[in-house]
Amino acid sequence: MRAPGSVLDMWRLHVAVLVVAVVAQLIDVREIPIGPAAILLLPLLYAFLLSVLINPHVVRAASKFIRKREVKAASPMIVIAIMPFIAKFGTTIGPSFEELIEAGPALLLQEIGNLATVAFAFPLAIWAFKLHREAIGATFSVAREPNLAIIVDRYGLKSPEGTGVMVVYVVGTLFGTLIFSVLASLMASLGIFTPEALAMACGVGSGSMLAACSGALSGMWPGMEDTVVALAGASNLLTYATGLYVSLFVALPVVEWLYKKARPGEASAARKES
Repeated sequence: MRAPGSVLDMWRLHVAVLVVAVVAQLIDVREIPIGPAAILLLPLLYAFLLSVLINPHVVRAASKFIRKREVKAASPMIVIAIMPFIAKFGTTIGPSFEELIEAGPALLLQEIGNLATVAFAFPLAIWAFKLHREAIGATFSVAREPNLAIIVDRYGLKSPEGTGVMVVYVVGTLFGTLIFSVLASLMASLGIFTPEALAMACGVGSGSMLAACSGALSGMWPGMEDTVVALAGASNLLTYATGLYVSLFVALPVVEWLYKKARPGEASAARKES
Protein backbone atom coordinates (compact mmCIF):
# COMPACT_ATOMS: atom_id res chain seq x y z
CA MET A 1 0.00 0.00 0.00
CA ARG A 2 1.56 3.28 -1.08
CA ALA A 3 1.60 6.34 1.12
CA PRO A 4 -0.58 9.35 0.21
CA GLY A 5 1.38 11.93 -1.77
CA SER A 6 3.84 9.37 -3.18
CA VAL A 7 5.15 9.52 -6.73
CA LEU A 8 2.60 6.97 -7.94
CA ASP A 9 -0.19 8.87 -6.19
CA MET A 10 0.74 11.98 -8.21
CA TRP A 11 0.28 10.31 -11.61
CA ARG A 12 -2.04 13.09 -12.78
CA LEU A 13 0.72 15.64 -12.30
CA HIS A 14 3.32 13.55 -14.13
CA VAL A 15 0.96 12.91 -17.06
CA ALA A 16 0.18 16.63 -17.31
CA VAL A 17 3.88 17.55 -17.29
CA LEU A 18 4.65 14.97 -19.99
CA VAL A 19 1.81 16.17 -22.24
CA VAL A 20 2.78 19.83 -21.80
CA ALA A 21 6.45 19.08 -22.59
CA VAL A 22 5.62 17.07 -25.72
CA VAL A 23 3.17 19.67 -27.06
CA ALA A 24 5.63 22.51 -26.40
CA GLN A 25 8.41 20.68 -28.26
CA LEU A 26 6.12 19.89 -31.18
CA ILE A 27 5.25 23.57 -31.60
CA ASP A 28 9.00 24.26 -31.77
CA VAL A 29 10.67 27.69 -31.96
CA ARG A 30 8.63 30.43 -33.66
CA GLU A 31 9.79 33.90 -34.68
CA ILE A 32 7.54 36.95 -34.87
CA PRO A 33 9.12 39.85 -36.81
CA ILE A 34 8.40 43.33 -35.44
CA GLY A 35 9.97 45.91 -37.74
CA PRO A 36 13.76 45.63 -37.44
CA ALA A 37 13.38 43.43 -34.36
CA ALA A 38 11.89 40.03 -33.74
CA ILE A 39 10.42 38.08 -30.85
CA LEU A 40 11.64 34.51 -30.48
CA LEU A 41 9.02 32.21 -28.96
CA LEU A 42 10.60 29.19 -27.28
CA PRO A 43 9.07 25.87 -26.16
CA LEU A 44 9.60 27.03 -22.57
CA LEU A 45 7.14 29.85 -23.23
CA TYR A 46 4.49 27.47 -24.59
CA ALA A 47 5.00 25.17 -21.63
CA PHE A 48 4.42 28.09 -19.29
CA LEU A 49 1.19 29.14 -21.02
CA LEU A 50 -0.13 25.57 -21.18
CA SER A 51 0.68 25.08 -17.49
CA VAL A 52 -1.31 28.20 -16.64
CA LEU A 53 -4.30 26.84 -18.56
CA ILE A 54 -4.31 23.57 -16.59
CA ASN A 55 -3.90 25.33 -13.25
CA PRO A 56 -7.21 24.96 -11.35
CA HIS A 57 -6.62 28.31 -9.63
CA VAL A 58 -6.69 29.98 -13.07
CA VAL A 59 -9.10 27.77 -15.04
CA ARG A 60 -11.68 26.12 -12.79
CA ALA A 61 -12.51 23.42 -15.34
CA ALA A 62 -8.94 22.11 -14.98
CA SER A 63 -9.74 20.99 -11.42
CA LYS A 64 -11.44 17.91 -12.88
CA PHE A 65 -7.97 16.54 -13.64
CA ILE A 66 -5.43 18.61 -11.69
CA ARG A 67 -6.52 18.84 -8.08
CA LYS A 68 -5.23 21.05 -5.26
CA ARG A 69 -2.98 18.24 -4.02
CA GLU A 70 -1.17 18.16 -7.40
CA VAL A 71 -0.77 21.94 -7.35
CA LYS A 72 0.70 21.78 -3.85
CA ALA A 73 3.06 18.96 -4.84
CA ALA A 74 4.23 20.78 -7.99
CA SER A 75 5.69 23.81 -6.17
CA PRO A 76 8.71 22.10 -4.52
CA MET A 77 9.30 20.06 -7.69
CA ILE A 78 10.26 23.25 -9.54
CA VAL A 79 13.50 23.39 -7.56
CA ILE A 80 14.28 19.76 -8.38
CA ALA A 81 13.48 20.22 -12.07
CA ILE A 82 15.76 23.25 -12.41
CA MET A 83 18.76 21.51 -10.77
CA PRO A 84 20.08 19.86 -13.97
CA PHE A 85 20.01 23.24 -15.68
CA ILE A 86 21.89 24.88 -12.81
CA ALA A 87 24.40 22.00 -12.79
CA LYS A 88 25.10 22.67 -16.47
CA PHE A 89 26.49 26.08 -15.49
CA GLY A 90 29.30 24.37 -13.61
CA THR A 91 30.38 22.58 -16.78
CA THR A 92 30.34 25.77 -18.89
CA ILE A 93 31.71 28.36 -16.48
CA GLY A 94 35.00 26.47 -16.05
CA PRO A 95 35.97 26.23 -19.76
CA SER A 96 34.83 29.83 -20.28
CA PHE A 97 36.76 31.19 -17.29
CA GLU A 98 38.99 33.39 -19.46
CA GLU A 99 35.94 35.05 -21.01
CA LEU A 100 34.56 35.71 -17.54
CA ILE A 101 37.83 37.39 -16.55
CA GLU A 102 37.70 39.51 -19.71
CA ALA A 103 34.23 40.69 -18.73
CA GLY A 104 36.02 42.45 -15.88
CA PRO A 105 34.11 44.62 -13.42
CA ALA A 106 30.93 44.46 -15.52
CA LEU A 107 29.89 41.25 -13.76
CA LEU A 108 30.59 42.68 -10.32
CA LEU A 109 28.98 46.05 -10.98
CA GLN A 110 25.84 44.56 -12.49
CA GLU A 111 24.20 44.57 -9.08
CA ILE A 112 23.86 48.34 -9.37
CA GLY A 113 21.36 47.69 -12.13
CA ASN A 114 19.12 45.79 -9.73
CA LEU A 115 18.74 49.00 -7.72
CA ALA A 116 16.69 50.31 -10.64
CA THR A 117 13.69 48.61 -9.02
CA VAL A 118 13.89 51.31 -6.36
CA ALA A 119 14.26 54.17 -8.85
CA PHE A 120 11.41 53.11 -11.15
CA ALA A 121 9.05 50.96 -9.08
CA PHE A 122 8.94 52.90 -5.81
CA PRO A 123 7.46 56.14 -7.26
CA LEU A 124 4.83 54.10 -9.13
CA ALA A 125 3.95 52.11 -6.02
CA ILE A 126 3.57 55.21 -3.84
CA TRP A 127 1.96 57.78 -6.13
CA ALA A 128 0.36 55.75 -8.93
CA PHE A 129 -0.89 52.67 -7.06
CA LYS A 130 -1.23 54.39 -3.65
CA LEU A 131 0.49 51.57 -1.76
CA HIS A 132 1.56 52.02 1.84
CA ARG A 133 4.28 49.99 3.56
CA GLU A 134 3.62 47.20 1.06
CA ALA A 135 5.69 49.34 -1.31
CA ILE A 136 8.82 48.70 0.76
CA GLY A 137 8.70 44.93 0.29
CA ALA A 138 7.51 45.20 -3.30
CA THR A 139 10.14 47.60 -4.65
CA PHE A 140 13.42 47.13 -2.79
CA SER A 141 14.41 44.19 -5.05
CA VAL A 142 13.25 41.81 -7.78
CA ALA A 143 11.71 39.73 -4.97
CA ARG A 144 13.45 36.40 -5.36
CA GLU A 145 14.13 33.87 -2.62
CA PRO A 146 17.02 35.74 -0.87
CA ASN A 147 15.02 38.99 -0.90
CA LEU A 148 11.98 37.17 0.45
CA ALA A 149 14.10 35.84 3.31
CA ILE A 150 15.30 39.36 4.17
CA ILE A 151 11.76 40.72 4.47
CA VAL A 152 10.51 37.72 6.45
CA ASP A 153 13.42 38.04 8.89
CA ARG A 154 13.13 41.82 9.24
CA TYR A 155 9.35 42.37 9.25
CA GLY A 156 7.62 38.98 9.19
CA LEU A 157 5.63 37.40 6.38
CA LYS A 158 2.26 38.68 7.68
CA SER A 159 3.44 42.30 7.78
CA PRO A 160 2.56 44.84 5.04
CA GLU A 161 6.15 44.55 3.81
CA GLY A 162 5.76 40.78 3.69
CA THR A 163 2.57 41.13 1.65
CA GLY A 164 4.36 43.42 -0.81
CA VAL A 165 7.32 41.11 -1.39
CA MET A 166 5.09 38.03 -1.68
CA VAL A 167 2.88 39.65 -4.33
CA VAL A 168 5.89 40.54 -6.47
CA TYR A 169 7.39 37.09 -5.88
CA VAL A 170 4.22 35.36 -7.09
CA VAL A 171 3.84 37.68 -10.11
CA GLY A 172 7.50 37.14 -10.98
CA THR A 173 7.07 33.39 -10.74
CA LEU A 174 3.97 33.43 -12.96
CA PHE A 175 5.00 35.96 -15.59
CA GLY A 176 8.76 36.46 -15.19
CA THR A 177 9.62 33.57 -17.50
CA LEU A 178 7.26 34.87 -20.17
CA ILE A 179 8.59 38.42 -19.99
CA PHE A 180 12.25 37.40 -19.96
CA SER A 181 11.83 35.07 -22.92
CA VAL A 182 10.15 37.73 -25.07
CA LEU A 183 12.27 40.65 -23.89
CA ALA A 184 15.59 38.84 -24.38
CA SER A 185 14.86 37.88 -27.98
CA LEU A 186 13.51 41.35 -28.74
CA MET A 187 16.58 43.15 -27.36
CA ALA A 188 18.92 40.72 -29.11
CA SER A 189 17.27 41.30 -32.48
CA LEU A 190 17.66 45.09 -32.16
CA GLY A 191 21.46 44.74 -32.32
CA ILE A 192 22.05 47.46 -29.70
CA PHE A 193 23.78 45.28 -27.11
CA THR A 194 26.44 42.61 -27.49
CA PRO A 195 25.59 38.97 -26.75
CA GLU A 196 27.87 39.10 -23.71
CA ALA A 197 26.07 42.11 -22.23
CA LEU A 198 22.63 40.56 -22.69
CA ALA A 199 23.84 37.25 -21.27
CA MET A 200 25.03 39.00 -18.10
CA ALA A 201 21.65 40.73 -17.88
CA CYS A 202 19.97 37.31 -17.60
CA GLY A 203 21.26 36.75 -14.08
CA VAL A 204 18.70 38.37 -11.80
CA GLY A 205 18.69 35.58 -9.23
CA SER A 206 15.92 33.41 -10.68
CA GLY A 207 16.56 29.99 -12.19
CA SER A 208 13.43 29.97 -14.37
CA MET A 209 13.98 33.51 -15.66
CA LEU A 210 17.62 32.66 -16.30
CA ALA A 211 16.63 29.60 -18.30
CA ALA A 212 14.15 31.59 -20.40
CA CYS A 213 16.56 34.46 -21.03
CA SER A 214 19.66 32.42 -21.86
CA GLY A 215 17.59 30.02 -23.95
CA ALA A 216 16.25 32.89 -26.06
CA LEU A 217 19.72 34.37 -26.53
CA SER A 218 21.20 30.99 -27.47
CA GLY A 219 18.51 30.71 -30.13
CA MET A 220 19.44 34.13 -31.51
CA TRP A 221 23.18 33.34 -31.59
CA PRO A 222 23.50 29.58 -32.24
CA GLY A 223 27.31 29.66 -32.25
CA MET A 224 27.60 31.28 -28.82
CA GLU A 225 25.58 28.94 -26.62
CA ASP A 226 28.48 28.15 -24.27
CA THR A 227 29.46 31.81 -23.85
CA VAL A 228 25.88 32.89 -23.22
CA VAL A 229 25.25 30.15 -20.68
CA ALA A 230 28.58 30.75 -18.93
CA LEU A 231 28.11 34.50 -18.57
CA ALA A 232 24.46 34.14 -17.61
CA GLY A 233 25.28 31.49 -15.01
CA ALA A 234 28.15 33.50 -13.52
CA SER A 235 25.95 36.59 -13.45
CA ASN A 236 23.19 34.72 -11.67
CA LEU A 237 25.64 33.27 -9.15
CA LEU A 238 27.06 36.71 -8.37
CA THR A 239 23.57 38.11 -8.01
CA TYR A 240 22.88 35.51 -5.33
CA ALA A 241 26.24 36.20 -3.66
CA THR A 242 26.31 40.01 -3.79
CA GLY A 243 22.62 40.76 -4.26
CA LEU A 244 21.75 39.65 -0.74
CA TYR A 245 24.12 42.20 0.79
CA VAL A 246 23.20 44.99 -1.63
CA SER A 247 19.51 44.43 -0.91
CA LEU A 248 20.05 44.26 2.86
CA PHE A 249 22.54 47.09 3.37
CA VAL A 250 21.77 49.44 0.45
CA ALA A 251 18.39 48.91 -1.22
CA LEU A 252 16.24 48.29 1.86
CA PRO A 253 17.60 51.25 3.89
CA VAL A 254 17.18 53.51 0.84
CA VAL A 255 13.55 52.41 0.36
CA GLU A 256 12.85 52.90 4.06
CA TRP A 257 14.32 56.43 3.86
CA LEU A 258 12.32 57.25 0.73
CA TYR A 259 9.13 55.99 2.36
CA LYS A 260 9.69 58.23 5.39
CA LYS A 261 10.11 61.19 3.04
CA ALA A 262 7.07 60.25 0.92
CA ARG A 263 4.77 59.41 3.86
CA PRO A 264 6.17 61.26 6.91
CA GLY A 265 2.90 61.03 8.85
CA GLU A 266 2.67 57.25 8.54
CA ALA A 267 6.35 56.81 9.43
CA SER A 268 5.84 58.84 12.63
CA ALA A 269 2.77 56.81 13.57
CA ALA A 270 4.65 53.57 13.02
CA ARG A 271 7.44 54.71 15.37
CA LYS A 272 4.91 55.61 18.09
CA GLU A 273 3.20 52.20 17.83
CA SER A 274 6.53 50.43 18.11
